[in-house]
Formats: sequence, structure tokens, C-alpha cells
Amino acid sequence: MIFSSFERMVAWRYLRARRQEGFISVIAGFSLAGIGLGVATLIIVMAVMNGFRAELLGRILGLNGHIGVSSASQRSLSNFDAIAARLRGIDRVVRVTPIVEGQAMATVRGQAGGVLVRGIRTEDLLKHPILVKSILQGDLSKFGVGNDGLADVLVGSRFAQKFGVSIGSRVTLIAPESRSTAFGSVPRIKSFRVQGLFEIGMYEYDSSFLFVPLQAAQAFFRVGKGGVTTLEVMLTSPDDVDRVRPIIGKAAGEPVRMVDWQRANASFFNAIQVERNVMFLILTLIIVVAAFNVISGLIMMVKDKGRDIAILRTMGATRGMIMRIFLLSGMAVGIIGTIAGFALGLAFSLNIDTVKKGLEALTGSELFAAEIYFLSTLPAKVDPMEVVSVVGMALGLCFIATLYPAWRAARLDPVEALRYE
Repeated sequence: MIFSSFERMVAWRYLRARRQEGFISVIAGFSLAGIGLGVATLIIVMAVMNGFRAELLGRILGLNGHIGVSSASQRSLSNFDAIAARLRGIDRVVRVTPIVEGQAMATVRGQAGGVLVRGIRTEDLLKHPILVKSILQGDLSKFGVGNDGLADVLVGSRFAQKFGVSIGSRVTLIAPESRSTAFGSVPRIKSFRVQGLFEIGMYEYDSSFLFVPLQAAQAFFRVGKGGVTTLEVMLTSPDDVDRVRPIIGKAAGEPVRMVDWQRANASFFNAIQVERNVMFLILTLIIVVAAFNVISGLIMMVKDKGRDIAILRTMGATRGMIMRIFLLSGMAVGIIGTIAGFALGLAFSLNIDTVKKGLEALTGSELFAAEIYFLSTLPAKVDPMEVVSVVGMALGLCFIATLYPAWRAARLDPVEALRYE
């Protein structure tokens, strides 16, 4: 739609109301602010939801792998090295890590807490990118069993803060299964020496995951030297799971049970997706309400400018020109508000962690506790296509909101308008 210079001049003049018409200008200002805040809020919330999902997905899969392969009939997977060698030869398989995993009770100087213990070889630990990058203290190359027979353990930063441990401290693990002796059942207890501290960035991992040498975990959980509980398979992409799963089943050479990341975390990520969709619908209502403000403001403007419209019509202005004038007035509010909301939302999303820290320093409280929100930082990931859809939706709603008032202005009878003035 092409607007003439005359139509642009009149539309701009109507938006800059005189003192006696100030109320209409105030409504237009509130409409502009409502559209801007609605667009900004929608962009920020969608960016945070996208960042939250991407960050969780990256950290969960980075630590756990894409597919877990375990024995279908036994407690442990025997002859795991041969099976792992066959799986490494499969296309799209990046890494296969034998692990022994089990739950235990950790005690330090009278304090106790449940933990998840993972036994892993030193060479496999050094090939684990997310663990290598997350080490705060300690030397992974020395990870193993010392000359004194005491095995090393890697603990998370939150675990270290909770129990007050550091490099060289002792952590005692108690297995849930006891061993039978002549004096009855006795719990299996083993001490470990803290060799390093890591920080993945997820509260659950940093507070309850412990890594010990594979040999020590095999003895502690009684799976035998030739067995592991799981082979963690890492693929080139998480989306390759369905394609590689049947190939892994054939290459294993024995009945195995496979659990991929989609099944293991399906309810979690589905809940995030549902929440994201609901938030999008709810926040869209802010823009809808602002669009209704545009309608009410333009209707009041049309009523107030009835005499002006009649004079313009008598001077030769067509109905189309009148309609375009009020369309331009309403769209100007929508376009300016959308651009302002786009700029505010993008700036906020790209600097959200800085804003969070500033608000925490200002209020003196922790706004997003890691214990509740899983992550130690507040992530944001701006999706360009999503931002384009939000901006397009806002402009579309504002355009629709201007149609009725503009049509009403174009249909105004100049004779009737001048008669009642």
C-alpha cells in the first residue's frame, strides 16, 4: 500500500494531538507502550525457554551419552571390551565408554547424603569433553588407585561446598547392598580420596555425581572385573538415535537393552515444550490487549476528527484517502511499538545474565537458585525465525486493529458530520 505525502502529513498531524485532544494522544502512547512491552516480553521469554532447553540438553547428553547399552538378562555386561570395540566401528558412533553405575551413601565427618557413583577408566575420562572442561581443581592424569590402595574420586563443586571437602579429603561411600558375614549382614564401606573438583553447571550433577576408577567401582558394586553396568554410546548427533539403534543391537552380538536420551528424558523435555507453548499463548494476549487499545484510540480519534474528515471530503479527498490516513495513524503506533519492543527484547536477551547479576546485587538476594532451576546461570538463546514470527504477528495484529476504525472514518457522511458540529 502506497501512501501519498498528503496522507502521511495528515496522519502524523493527527498523532500529534493538541492540548485539548491530549487524551487521545495518551491512549496512543499507552497502546504503543503495550505493544512494545508485549513484543519484548515474548522475545525474552522465548529466548530463555530456548536457552534453558538447549543448555539442559547439551549438559545432560554431554555427560550421559545418547544411548545406554546394558545386558538384557544379567546385572552386568560381560566381555564389554569386545562389545565396545564392535560398537566403535559403527558409522556415526563417536565414543563408547564402559561405566559401572550405582547409588550409594556418601559420608564426610558425620554428614551424609545420597550420591550416584560412576566408575570410569582414566583414559575414557580424559576423552570426556564436558568433564575435562569442567575441572576446577585437580589433575585428571593422576586419577586412579594410589600406592596405599586408596582410590581417587572426583566430586562436584556443590558437593564440596555442602560437605566441606577439598583436594586430598576423604569421602566414605556406603553401598546399599550389604555383605553377609559370620556376625550377620554388614554394609559395604569404602573410603576414597578426593582427586579433583568439577562444575558441570547443573545443580543435580554438581551436588550428587561422583566419579571413581572403574576397577574400584567394579569391586565396590560387586560386578566383577570383567563386567560393567552400561556402555555409554555417543553419536555424531542426538537425532541419529533411531537410525543407529538397530545397528547397535546387531553389532552387540548378544541380547542387550538400549535406553536412548529421548526415552530417558522424554517426560522432562515434553514438560518444557508444553510450558513453552503455553507461555507463548499467554504472552501473546499482551499484544492482543494492546491491539484493542489501538482500536479504541482510533475510534475516539475518528469521532473527534469528524468535522476535519467532512472538510477533507468536501475539498476533494476520497474515501480511500481517508481510510489510508487512519490506517497509517494506527500502523504508525504498531510499527514504532514493535520496533521498540524488538530492540528492548533483543538487548535484554543477549545480556540477560548481566541483568540478572545486576538485579541480584541491587536486591541482595538470589533470584534464580540453582537448587530450583537446575542451572547455575540463566541461559538465553535467540531464535531468529522465532523473533521474525513474533514481530510479524505483532504487526499483523496492529494492522487488523486499524481496519475497522479506518473503514468507519471512510464511511463517514460529511453532511451529517458538519450538521452536528
